[in-house]
Amino acid sequence: MRLKFVPPMEPELFDRPPEGGDWIHEIKFDGYRTQVIKDEDGIRFYTKNGFDWTGRYRYLAEEATAIEAENFIFEGEAIMVNEAADFHAMQAVVGLRRPSPDIYLVAFDLLHLNGHDLRNMPLEDRREILQRIIPPGGRIQFSEALPGTGDAVYHLVDQSGLEGMVSKRKGSAYRSGPTNIWRKIKCFEEKRMEIIGAQRERGKAAKVLMAENGRYMGTADVVFKRDKRQALWDRVQGKIGAPPPKGLKKDKAEWLKPGLGGLVKTLKGEQHLRHATLRDFWEEDRANPTKGD
Repeated sequence: MRLKFVPPMEPELFDRPPEGGDWIHEIKFDGYRTQVIKDEDGIRFYTKNGFDWTGRYRYLAEEATAIEAENFIFEGEAIMVNEAADFHAMQAVVGLRRPSPDIYLVAFDLLHLNGHDLRNMPLEDRREILQRIIPPGGRIQFSEALPGTGDAVYHLVDQSGLEGMVSKRKGSAYRSGPTNIWRKIKCFEEKRMEIIGAQRERGKAAKVLMAENGRYMGTADVVFKRDKRQALWDRVQGKIGAPPPKGLKKDKAEWLKPGLGGLVKTLKGEQHLRHATLRDFWEEDRANPTKGD
């Protein structure tokens, strides 16, 4: 029997980890969500949208043959493990469509095994079976739960420079689609970027438009107190008048001439700014740049 791809269970993004002891907590790895299927047609690797990427994961596919089972479906995160172990390095390698020995898979859930659908089984039982069937020491590894409360795990993950964590309710079944039974909580990072525009509308939160190396990255909320906010608007006023960047049109945006930089706090692991706030700003075209008061 040929097994079909199962649409993934998708954790909802939360600002804080859940409280209480009814949750398990795992590291949120910075890679590609991946589903692995074995049946009478062999081993296949799928993206979270159901695209077959077996060819790009050839080394992982070879290792998956060592799992002693007639058939299975399990999920994990494909990640880079080398000096540049981040999502951008992973993107570059996968984009070449050539298999790399530096790609590993961290497995976290088992959906099917030897003809049995396990999705109604409690989460801990599925994970216990998954851990038993994965051979140790290879490129396919098991995602261990971290001990401690959600807050303690978040602190550890943040201090370790990781992207974030995923909390999953104990005893839960597997259900495809968005759910708050699984929760992802991301850590924040700060980035120095260029302020290329501003949006100020009565009754709405003020925002600045940010770019990195000339590429538009999104908006950041302005949450300064009155004096610092006014200092920012004074500098913005002196730079209004630049043409909109090519291909980027935003209603009621004031586009700025180059020279104003900003420090932005944003979620890690996102391609564009998300939940971002402006933390500081400065003139970049001075001989000795100084940050705002």
